[in-house]
Amino acid sequence: MGLLSFKGGVHPPEKKTLSEDVPLSRAPLPGKVFVFLANHAGVPAKPIVQPGDDVKTGQKIAEAAGFISANLHSPVTGKVVEISKMYHPVLGKPQDAIVIEKTSDDDWELLEPAKSYEEFSRDEIIERIKEAGIVGLGGATFPTHVKLNPPKDKKIDVLIINGAECEPYLTVDYRLMLEMSEKIIRGIRALMKALGVEKAIIGIEDNKPKAIRRMKEAAGDGIEVRVLKTKYPQGAEKQLIYALTKRIVPSGGLPMDVGVVVQNVGTAFAVYEAIELGKPLIERAVTVTGEGVKKPINIVARIGTLASELIELAGGMEANVDRVVFGGPMMGIAVPKIDIPVMKGTSGITVMTKEVVGERESFPCIRCGGCVKACPMYLQPFQLYLYTSNRLYDRAVDEGLMDCMECGSCSYVCPANIDLVKSFKLAKKVYRALKGGAKK
Repeated sequence: MGLLSFKGGVHPPEKKTLSEDVPLSRAPLPGKVFVFLANHAGVPAKPIVQPGDDVKTGQKIAEAAGFISANLHSPVTGKVVEISKMYHPVLGKPQDAIVIEKTSDDDWELLEPAKSYEEFSRDEIIERIKEAGIVGLGGATFPTHVKLNPPKDKKIDVLIINGAECEPYLTVDYRLMLEMSEKIIRGIRALMKALGVEKAIIGIEDNKPKAIRRMKEAAGDGIEVRVLKTKYPQGAEKQLIYALTKRIVPSGGLPMDVGVVVQNVGTAFAVYEAIELGKPLIERAVTVTGEGVKKPINIVARIGTLASELIELAGGMEANVDRVVFGGPMMGIAVPKIDIPVMKGTSGITVMTKEVVGERESFPCIRCGGCVKACPMYLQPFQLYLYTSNRLYDRAVDEGLMDCMECGSCSYVCPANIDLVKSFKLAKKVYRALKGGAKK
């Protein structure tokens, strides 16, 4: 029986050997943290502290401001210095952040009660996850409690756990599966109870045999580990669902439309900690890697720690660095500076050298069709590029522009070196702005 997969995709150099054998370590407590109010998908949280307030580690400092929003908690024990604007790596513009200066070691304010998930009701599990500010830690940062509360007409029968980690360089999910497997499984069982499902599937790529073996040993009844073909973007929701269940999420639809909820292994671990230890989401595992750092690491860091501090813990940067990327090289975001804080969705900091990035001079599209073969969403990127370049946004949308998941597979295989994804991202923004203006 062949390995589970999907149509399209690419196989860029994995580069995981740089950090895959480095165990998780814990970063020293930062002297100052910068916690964005926009630390998740949806509406930014509303601050409930003011400059001058003393806060404990784990204390709520901002609360969800809408249905799709999430609470924020202090990553350190200290004093709120200010609420000021700083560059946001995802939104690409200044956003409000709560700045807290550490005044002592951790003095915790935990969520009560902390006990086994088996002692919680379904509603209590969802409420605890909401209270803990847990969001999807695979990068999308969608509030987890919202996913666990689908409309009554959406019947969920399977929970999928994403252990693929298909993005090159990144290895935090791999290390979590090796080192925290039993705790991840307890988090998965809590998620299953919240959804009322009897079945969960953990999908792991075949380039992680140790993780596959470890998770199979820990899984138990009702939780199945399946092996996926190593291919990018195997960990994308729609591709993962198809590979594991052969169910097809419709255009414009959500996984719940086919009876599925997807969560990341890091999210499952955070759920375990919130329920059984009473810990809100104030830290996460991050891979600091790439040829541009001297000693790649997998490290648990407090939310709001500056990337520059983590890079120093990885031995500092080499002299020939070309770019620093929040995330991996395919879907990550290149940042203009390194004094930017780690967020809930920051799974990695990839430091790339000039030799690795290389020179890329683009040429006109030669209509080779390589992008069509690579596209996992069955789109025709060269056609979309023609429309978006000529500002024919309605035609691009009709051809599936909004279904583009911005995975970068088309750009990766393009022999003309055209940054197709950049064009599509811009076109989506322009289209939404135009339509928003029309509605007003």
